[in-house]
Amino acid sequence: MKRIRIGPEERVFVLTGAGVSAESGLKTFRDQGGLWEGHRVEDVATPEAWAENAARVWRFYSQRRRDALKAEPNVAHRSLAAMERALGERFFLCTQNVDDLHERAGSRRLVHMHGELFASRCEFSGAGMGAFACAAKPFHDEALYESDAAIARCACGGRIRPHIVWFGETPLKMNRIEREIAQATTMLVAGTSGAVYPAASFVNWAEPQARRIYIGPEEPANAGSFTQIVLGKAGEVLPELFEVG
Repeated sequence: MKRIRIGPEERVFVLTGAGVSAESGLKTFRDQGGLWEGHRVEDVATPEAWAENAARVWRFYSQRRRDALKAEPNVAHRSLAAMERALGERFFLCTQNVDDLHERAGSRRLVHMHGELFASRCEFSGAGMGAFACAAKPFHDEALYESDAAIARCACGGRIRPHIVWFGETPLKMNRIEREIAQATTMLVAGTSGAVYPAASFVNWAEPQARRIYIGPEEPANAGSFTQIVLGKAGEVLPELFEVG
């Protein structure tokens, strides 16, 4: 495999998806037809699902917390952390994953566009809540909530919900993501299907002269937007693919 050189003036934007976490043994939403204990994903990951049955939603995310706590960063996570150490401010990572495996591998210049599994917030916080808006910020949280009685309450009286971007909600940190993409000379996308928007659009937001490289076991839905596709698992490909100058 021919190595890709990253020169001293280049900036790298990385997007990772569920395939990277799957290499650490974490299941994705799409496993087994997208079902979890007989429920559609839409029944446990939408504002409507929360309104209908908050305890069911929290049981789902409590189990995901259990699973993530058992998982360990894999070679792909560690390779990206090493790239960040080499590039410093010229590196930026955006992940669609909500687990903390990138951080545990050593990544620091990153955002979780779909939220964080080990964070919670008031159900009334955030934009669009109008007169009911709560000013409380998201906070680190590893607790398990598996019944209505167990769900914690904010000081305002609202229930504590997962700090996750559900279907129908707006991804986080989009302004910063757009700025980082605009500066990138190389965009690297790993372990994502290219079918979930807006993340699937990122490759098209890059400057025309930027290299756009995809890594995954099979071609993504947006394969035509990349300048290079490298087939293989991220953990197998990343350690040998790049040479940082």
